[in-house]
Amino acid sequence: MNAATAVLIIMTIGTYALKSAGPLVLGDRVLPVRIRQIVDLLPAALLAALAIVSTVGDGQQIVVDARLVGLVVAGLALWRRAPFVVVIVLASAATAITRLVT
Repeated sequence: MNAATAVLIIMTIGTYALKSAGPLVLGDRVLPVRIRQIVDLLPAALLAALAIVSTVGDGQQIVVDARLVGLVVAGLALWRRAPFVVVIVLASAATAITRLVT
């Protein structure tokens, strides 16, 4: 077994251990309202962070290009509660127009 396989197996076991720790430790207890509100916001914050990192990150550098314009337009459209299809079309169009102009 090589090192990559060992790391993969260890990470898999660790992931399952962490996922099962919550229900085992908390059991039937209910989280306080404030903590529940924070936990409910975590997936959105994680998704936003991943979107920004994949948009402006390029290895060890920050790259500002047409993708960032598309992300900003998508954020504004979502803020204005546009339907998801409209958000995608607007973001794609903004990115394409920015690439044409620059």
